[in-house]
Amino acid sequence: MENAEDRIFGAVLLNDWSARDIQKWEYVPLGPFTSKNFCTSISPWIVTMDALQPFRCCPSSGSQQTDPSPLPYLADPLYASSALDLTLQVSLQPAEEQEPAVITSTNAKYLYWNPRQQIVHHSVTGCVMRAGDLLGTGTISGPLPGSQGCLLEMTRDGQQALHIFFPTPTAPVKSLCVDMGDVDSVSGLRIVRRNYLEDGDKVIMTGFGQLEDGFRVGFGCVEGVVLPAHCPSQLIV
Repeated sequence: MENAEDRIFGAVLLNDWSARDIQKWEYVPLGPFTSKNFCTSISPWIVTMDALQPFRCCPSSGSQQTDPSPLPYLADPLYASSALDLTLQVSLQPAEEQEPAVITSTNAKYLYWNPRQQIVHHSVTGCVMRAGDLLGTGTISGPLPGSQGCLLEMTRDGQQALHIFFPTPTAPVKSLCVDMGDVDSVSGLRIVRRNYLEDGDKVIMTGFGQLEDGFRVGFGCVEGVVLPAHCPSQLIV
């Protein structure tokens, strides 16, 4: 554990795109695999761990891990200052809209297991780690509505549509996950509904750390557009 962070060069924003219909089929008993191995997007530059040091903080869960308690090999003596206070946002821009709308805002400090612990766990049984390996933290979700890290959580597995309010020229963009029935507009705002992503949707992820004195470090953004399938009526094997 004491040497784990020496193996971490830096961090990027990562979108490990998921095909939810495939994931539902395969995750029991196989676990998600082909539903998540077809596309991964990352932000344009690596922010070194040295640059992230000013944003060290206590994890939101507290200074000690108790639920669950880690096994001895995963115990981190520096856990109380192991989190990073980094604001993370995801925006969605449907093809017919001119501007994106923020649909969730969360923070890296909500992670329960820190990167040191993840590397130790990944390699404890002898799995070889090589320079350049890319490891994802997993979905980062906060405790409140509007801080979920993926549409699966925002929409309760597609059962409750996310309603995104796009503006008329004088109205702001908003997003809510509430039951608006079949209403298509309210107070001059257009309502776009999403249970899952649709063709033409652009997903934009941004992240940054900022101190009270205004010092700021950003990750840039990672974005991608969902394109129509080449062969929607055929199964390619």
